[in-house]
Amino acid sequence: MMIKYFQLDRKNIVAVQFIIEGYEGLATVTTMDAAGAVIQISIIPDFLREMNCLLDELSKKYHMKEIVDDRIR
Repeated sequence: MMIKYFQLDRKNIVAVQFIIEGYEGLATVTTMDAAGAVIQISIIPDFLREMNCLLDELSKKYHMKEIVDDRIR
């Protein structure tokens, strides 16, 4: 699994999760910190390119920022 972390507005967590998990079998979304609005996206490696394209679009619409920080894990 490829793991990515994003921070976004709390009110958008459910929408982003719904959209990503709608692409069944490509990735799962876990809320790591509800108060801080941090989500973990676990991506099946075979679909990394497709998910990166989707995440780019979602980042624009929902103002998601990728977090690259070992302290989250």
